Amino acid sequence: MAEKENNLNEKDLNEKEENKETKQENNKNEKENSQTKNELKQKQQELEDITDRYKRVLAEFENHKKRSQRERENLYNMILSDVVEAILPILDNLENAVKVETKDEEYKKGIELVLKQFQDTLKAKGIEEIKAVGEIFDPELHEAVSSVQDDTKKEKEIVQEYRKGYKIGTKVIRHSMVVVAN
Repeated sequence: MAEKENNLNEKDLNEKEENKETKQENNKNEKENSQTKNELKQKQQELEDITDRYKRVLAEFENHKKRSQRERENLYNMILSDVVEAILPILDNLENAVKVETKDEEYKKGIELVLKQFQDTLKAKGIEEIKAVGEIFDPELHEAVSSVQDDTKKEKEIVQEYRKGYKIGTKVIRHSMVVVAN
């Protein structure tokens, strides 16, 4: 019996030692899992930071592209309007030449063709005439050179245009010179 007790005690001791080793291994595994979880959280945070920085840089780049495009368009329109402004007196003279009476109809047709070509070219570049006669006076578009009393017209209605105005988009190249009714 003593032998059985010794065997049981030895068995108990072996089991206790195995349990102790298992607990130690479990504790070791838990520590490793905890470290792995911490490392994973840290890596996820790094990934989120990098993703956030990437999105910010990408948005900044897109804004830069849009801003650059607008600046290029504005610069183009500014240069075009400067060139057109210098050429507008020539257009005015062509319009006046068409209005003059002449005996040579072929000559008049030639002037009309040149005028039409000039107007078509301006239109193709986005330059348009500012409407004046019959419109309400707008100081952004028109320059009043005189006013007349006319009860048949509305207040501030444009009754006559001395010189045509032109604009490109919303930018005025040259204001229309007009006579306004009071």
